[in-house]
Amino acid sequence: MPASHSTFARFGFTCEKQPALGAKGMVVSNHPLASAAGAQMLLAGGNAIDAAIATLFALTVVEPMMVGVLGGGLSHIRTTDGQHHVIDALSTAPGAARADMYRTIADTLPDYQETEGRQNHRGALAVAVPGALAGWCSALARFGTMPLAEVLGPAIQLAEHGFTVTPYLQTCVRDVAADLARDPALAALFLPEGAPIAAGTRLRQPEAAASLRLIAATGPGALYGGAIGAALADCMTRSGGLIGQADLAAYACKDRAPIHTQYRGFEIIGPPPPASSGVHIAQMLGMLEGYDLRAMGFGTPDTVHLLAEVLKAAFADRRVATADPDFVAVPVATLTSRDFAERRRAEIDMARARDWAPGIAPAGLGESANTTHVTVADAAGNVVASTHTINSLFGARVAVPGTGLICNNYMFNFDPHPGQALSIAPGKRVFTSMAPMMALRDGRMAFALGLPGALRIFPSALQALINLIDHGMTPQEAVEAPRIFTQGDVLEIEAALYTRIGADLAARGHRVVSSPRVAGGMNAIAFQPDGMMLGAACWRADGTPVAIGGGLAREGVRFVI
Repeated sequence: MPASHSTFARFGFTCEKQPALGAKGMVVSNHPLASAAGAQMLLAGGNAIDAAIATLFALTVVEPMMVGVLGGGLSHIRTTDGQHHVIDALSTAPGAARADMYRTIADTLPDYQETEGRQNHRGALAVAVPGALAGWCSALARFGTMPLAEVLGPAIQLAEHGFTVTPYLQTCVRDVAADLARDPALAALFLPEGAPIAAGTRLRQPEAAASLRLIAATGPGALYGGAIGAALADCMTRSGGLIGQADLAAYACKDRAPIHTQYRGFEIIGPPPPASSGVHIAQMLGMLEGYDLRAMGFGTPDTVHLLAEVLKAAFADRRVATADPDFVAVPVATLTSRDFAERRRAEIDMARARDWAPGIAPAGLGESANTTHVTVADAAGNVVASTHTINSLFGARVAVPGTGLICNNYMFNFDPHPGQALSIAPGKRVFTSMAPMMALRDGRMAFALGLPGALRIFPSALQALINLIDHGMTPQEAVEAPRIFTQGDVLEIEAALYTRIGADLAARGHRVVSSPRVAGGMNAIAFQPDGMMLGAACWRADGTPVAIGGGLAREGVRFVI
């Protein structure tokens, strides 16, 4: 083990990666080539928004199983004037969608969300109206400084000239190879000669390059009214999907007012509904503030039991706060209030696990763990935390012929049963657990972070925040620390913790299981008083921080100049 890792063992685990330190900018994403694309924008004089959008476009090429132009997500942007903006580019149900459009399998878990033929999971009927391209172009036009064509340059080059397939991409292809084989375009790209593309192979995507060039030339109109949109609508018509050109023309991303809460002298800021992160992280922090977590210690039986109970309470209440607020009245003020947190805290029994009252609809709707996250900052004070996805691995496993673009399967995020808060309705936005979070101290940026991982996203973001604030971890420690997850059934504990505390938690009544990984690769930036930025990515993905500018070298810090 390198000596630089030695300081990272003080909490009972060892970090597998090293951070990066820079004064002029930082890009952290789940692929080194995507981080390099963002850094290229910073080096060319662009700001954090330019860099973030370049990184996201590059990820559509090098992480095609996770994110794409035909997906959706959230961007949390802090501008140099200290204002916070949340751009909601989540996908919407098509105008022809109906609450009873799928035939469901069961009314209870674990099959509550499953439908006959898995039509809400794969194929054309699973595709929702895409929002990613609209959101990225809106962010760039409003807050960036560079033209779209320049920001798209690295992605176009990667698609046209190719990149080396990672073992991670090969594994993802292998996991869904049977579905990919049903789509001629996807099979040609990812199953050459009928077998999953091998790690080390150079993957070129000329059709995707052509689509990106068209977007560079004509902007988002290429999809929302142009040739790419026409190709998507035609694909849906021929394949039994519901999206028409009118759906695309009507799509608009939305500005959302972020959720603010105070925790031990920090201001925590996150996205509002239809995201559940801002509301329920605020709720959980309010409950935790009544305990001395630092004294309780990281990863102890008491701390993990407390976290588990707080997570269970949040999930029991979550269903009233995750629907599209244009369709469902969301009691945000109540859920984020100190009074509510105190009432919920009083229900915690530190000696025993308990059952928490469910929310207003059947709990446990699934989301995809196959998402990506980007965290970027520049020296001027612009910061971006952006989480995007096509939902499942390779989305609906449908490519739009001739475009090289992969469709999302965001319809899976709706409740397939009529009459529920999250039931399908024309134009309704999907709900999400995405958690592009920021934390301030004394009005100055302290941390920005986010990660993929479906339902496990906002619980993992919460744990990173308390790792930083309560346990005094370095950013690298905070993102790599072992995690837990529960929504009220089993308690998943990553293996590094399970062996030490699993038996104690089981004795308190938890149904404990060991998990190799809870959620995905977190990407974080910490902002130091001297103006330096520390970027950290964790072992759970191919995450890489790239720093612009340098500083004094010290143990455990890697520089990219």
